[in-house]
Amino acid sequence: MTTELRERHGATAETRLSVIDCDIHPTMGSLSDLNPWLAKRWQQHIVTYGEFVRQGLSKTLSHPRMQPAVSRADAWPPNGGLPGSHLPFMQEQHLDPNGVVYGVLQPLRPNGNSQRNLEFGAALSSALNEWQLETWTRRDKRLKGSIAVTQEWPEAAIKEIERHAGNRDFIQVSLPPRSDEPLGRRRYWPIYRAAAEAGLPIGLHVSGVNGHSSTASGAPSFYIEEHHNNVQSMQGVVTSFVLEGVFEEFPTLKLVLIEGGFAWVPALAWRLDAHWAKMRNEVPHVKRPPSDYIREHIWYTTQPIEEPEKPEHLIDLFEWIGWDRLLFSTDYPHWDFDDPHTVFKIRIPEARKRQIFRGNAERLYGLG
Repeated sequence: MTTELRERHGATAETRLSVIDCDIHPTMGSLSDLNPWLAKRWQQHIVTYGEFVRQGLSKTLSHPRMQPAVSRADAWPPNGGLPGSHLPFMQEQHLDPNGVVYGVLQPLRPNGNSQRNLEFGAALSSALNEWQLETWTRRDKRLKGSIAVTQEWPEAAIKEIERHAGNRDFIQVSLPPRSDEPLGRRRYWPIYRAAAEAGLPIGLHVSGVNGHSSTASGAPSFYIEEHHNNVQSMQGVVTSFVLEGVFEEFPTLKLVLIEGGFAWVPALAWRLDAHWAKMRNEVPHVKRPPSDYIREHIWYTTQPIEEPEKPEHLIDLFEWIGWDRLLFSTDYPHWDFDDPHTVFKIRIPEARKRQIFRGNAERLYGLG
């Protein structure tokens, strides 16, 4: 995305588009930005010990190193900060010209879930939530936060959910798909119960540092393997949620898979259905075909949208997944940003476009 392309859209696009962007990444300059909401103990902890995360090299981003700050070349604000760190510039470059009526914040760092010290991780998550409120949602009511919690300490996660559940500046609970154990396991169920009771979807953005290899047989050799395995982690999450009986236990729970693609969903559902038909006596708590739960409980953001050799195959995907399960997202300000003016390479009926751009997210998140 270049400045030239952004200027070409101009004011006419501003009146034409009306979108809910379900993946915007706000950025902070350093951990010290959280100091107003961190106890002195944890401020000193950062200075003295830093972060003690779950595996080596986890501070490196799982994105191409050749793209500074993982971001568009034109996303650096004029105040010298990092991309995504300056609200006025985000408003000028993205929210206003692209017709963003609501934007869902997805903070990536710091990640309290990556910390071995669970108390420190919970403190980081709590401070991150306050930072979202003070720096973003209270300054622009179009922006909505995601409640960061520590899934490895469910009691702390529940307290954080309950603390913010009544605040409509937050519209979902944020978890990483890569956790210590498969996320369908019962140790995590109290978090899902709290989210369901609060009427909040669970948002799973590709991320997570759990100390395990990203493949079934060890660390990958290449960046492209590691990056692709982000999608495989999403498939593991869906399989675990369905077969452990999470959706049967919590029939109102909603799951949003963010930046994990969606072309893999039909094939996974077909395979699970075939296995369930032969081995359902092992999982009597899974009372219906897995594809039923997948269709009823899971939503998907569009970025990064798949690009099949025959673009019309996307329509087949949309039909199987359900037009009402697709949520538009841009991944702003990252390098693989999807421009709402050009994201669809195929002709889609205007009613369907409006559904994906705005209507589905309005219904899911209650953003009337």
